[in-house]
Amino acid sequence: MNLNQKVTQFLANMPSKSISPKMLATNLGLADDADTYKNLLKTIAHLEESKAIEVTAGGNIALPQPEAAIIEGTFSANPRGFGFVRVGENEPDVFVKRGNTKFAMNEDVVEVKITSPANPLKGNEAEGKVVAIKTRAVTGLVGEFYAFNEAEKQDSGSLLGYVVNKNKKIPFRTNISKKGLHPEVGDIVRVDITHYPDRDFPDILQGLVVEIIGKSTDTGIDVLEVLESMGIPSEFPEDVIAEANAVSEEIAEKDIIDRVDYRNEITFTIDGADAKDLDDAVHIKALANGNIELGVHIADVSYYVPEGSALDKEALNRGTSTYVTDRVVPMLPERLSNGICSLNPRVNRFTQSCVMEINADGHVVNYKISQSVIKTTERMTYSDVNEMIAGNPEFLEKFANISESVTQMAKLHANLLAMRARRGSIDFDTQESKIIVDKLGKPIDILVRKRGIAEMMIESFMLIANETVARSFATRELPFIYRVHEHPKADKLTRFIDFASVFGIPLQGTPEKMASKDLQDFMLKIKGQPGELVLATMLLRSMQQARYDEDNLGHFGLAAEYYTHFTSPIRRYPDLLVHRLIRAESKPTSEVIAHFEAIIPEVAQQTSSRERRAIDAERAVEAMKKAEYMESYVGTEYEVTISSITRFGFFVSLPNTIEGLVHMSTLGDDFYNFNERDLTLKGERTGKVFRMGQPIKVKLIKSDKITGDIDFEHVNSELDVVEAVEKGSRGDRGGRDTRDKRPDWKKNKDKKPFYKQGRKSDGKK
Repeated sequence: MNLNQKVTQFLANMPSKSISPKMLATNLGLADDADTYKNLLKTIAHLEESKAIEVTAGGNIALPQPEAAIIEGTFSANPRGFGFVRVGENEPDVFVKRGNTKFAMNEDVVEVKITSPANPLKGNEAEGKVVAIKTRAVTGLVGEFYAFNEAEKQDSGSLLGYVVNKNKKIPFRTNISKKGLHPEVGDIVRVDITHYPDRDFPDILQGLVVEIIGKSTDTGIDVLEVLESMGIPSEFPEDVIAEANAVSEEIAEKDIIDRVDYRNEITFTIDGADAKDLDDAVHIKALANGNIELGVHIADVSYYVPEGSALDKEALNRGTSTYVTDRVVPMLPERLSNGICSLNPRVNRFTQSCVMEINADGHVVNYKISQSVIKTTERMTYSDVNEMIAGNPEFLEKFANISESVTQMAKLHANLLAMRARRGSIDFDTQESKIIVDKLGKPIDILVRKRGIAEMMIESFMLIANETVARSFATRELPFIYRVHEHPKADKLTRFIDFASVFGIPLQGTPEKMASKDLQDFMLKIKGQPGELVLATMLLRSMQQARYDEDNLGHFGLAAEYYTHFTSPIRRYPDLLVHRLIRAESKPTSEVIAHFEAIIPEVAQQTSSRERRAIDAERAVEAMKKAEYMESYVGTEYEVTISSITRFGFFVSLPNTIEGLVHMSTLGDDFYNFNERDLTLKGERTGKVFRMGQPIKVKLIKSDKITGDIDFEHVNSELDVVEAVEKGSRGDRGGRDTRDKRPDWKKNKDKKPFYKQGRKSDGKK
């Protein structure tokens, strides 16, 4: 009997569920000889790799449990060490606690064993343990190079130093081998990963520097570092640029013949003043039967980006344009996005048009979707149109050629808004920030982004066009890519209903059968109330994330039976695909149908993932710039609103959308109990209470651009709320001792050295 068989036979016959390697060695008579014991450890490693045994979170070994299901999914990492495995769009995520991740990183494809099945009745989610990493998603990263300190240098071996990246979902320092480029301290570098965290090296990656991007002091390098660290490329490959440069700037008359000609319509674009990629234009006119004709004309990007071309592959890889403070990382090269595809004024442009006949109730009673050509009359800005809607005579005179159209559009928008309200569309009127930066990229002001009627009007027109295009494909049962937003999960709605009841505002319906109309009615009830913003934010967090799918699952938030993205093909790949589908499926063949049925599911999955990546990058840059802006205000006191409560403290928000943490450790006047049901902190001795939506006074004590963290401390004031203390009630004593687990390597560098001896090989593991 060989050693493999001895180990597995012993594990099969032992009474306990697991055993430590040392105890196993003792039982097998292999503990006295060092070489024999090393051989046993190698055998254990081999058996684990082949899945004949498993290693528990505590380091013991055991036979796999045959009844436990093993499924494949994508790992979503949390900076605190735990994560979730997405196993399917229609399946609940599997929670993986810290220590059970097998050092999986964000977006890795993994196999996870279910250790505790979900229990919907108790609101418990499924828990699992990662047993194998099938595909590594992160193969490289970007960060700043640091040198080892003197103590680390003595034990550095084949290592140069280390790199720290700004992707919080990769909370590891990366040791740098001498075999690559040799950067200087402060260089921003690109690293190819050669080794991933494992049992021997749990806290570090290792890699080679393959490119020196710039210096940490270079203008704009901070934003570029965030984008690059999240895998968002700033430069286009040479073959993509070559294809873009080969596109003609002229439109030949022969190419117009088969298109519907809308050049005689009064058509114009309405965008932000600084927008350069103008991808939508509109026209409007009254019809003899009393209805309104609305034309939504979208740049025909698919005409210039053939399927399978280098341009197409790069656009799919990017998935979307990414918008951060002072720049845009476009999905397509600027020669297309700001040039031939942009609907610039008074020039012929190829478009795809959705022209709709809309009645007084806001319903589309007839429509035509076609390849088209337009010539816009004006390039309008939101501010100009808002002035016209407000009746400003100067702007009405300046743009007299479109003033009647603007008046009709404002009326149609009101009808469409009323139609969406009647069916239950939920209006999350959340605040967005606008970060103003100087020429060096330094933030000089942070404002609340305001939306006027013009902005909402164009949104209404794009929504109705998207719905109409989606309906046309759904009713013909052709392959299509939909924008879906599913019903909220019952457990999250249950928690929200419970929370809302604390405010004394009931909700109609049950968590399993809650209609969007019920939530819309709730939003109307809280409008203008002190806790409106908090409740709206909590409700938004209870929603599922919208995504792309080949099946029409409807859009819960919009209360729309059909929905897609058709209106922004310059900056979103799904819209580009929709345009391609409109052209290809106008006369569908069996080959065309089979082709798109095969590719749409993969495109939907990838573009949903790329959208999440772009959102993460935009939020990371926003947090960094807000923290940088607040660095000069340390010591300043503010009146703020509590936006959320946790076991380790509470977050507060300023009127300009800046948010920061008041950590439990700074509340030194009392012991505060955390009440999970109503999300409050209450002092045992003083009776002081902190709850969501409550105004308080705070002082800024720290703002860190590197981590994006903004920290406040509470300042006693007349705003404080004090309630009677119940004698003998100790509440949840776990609150005070819980510490913030934010991944800040600077906090931990003195507790545990990050350096490790260099590994023998720099080959891919």
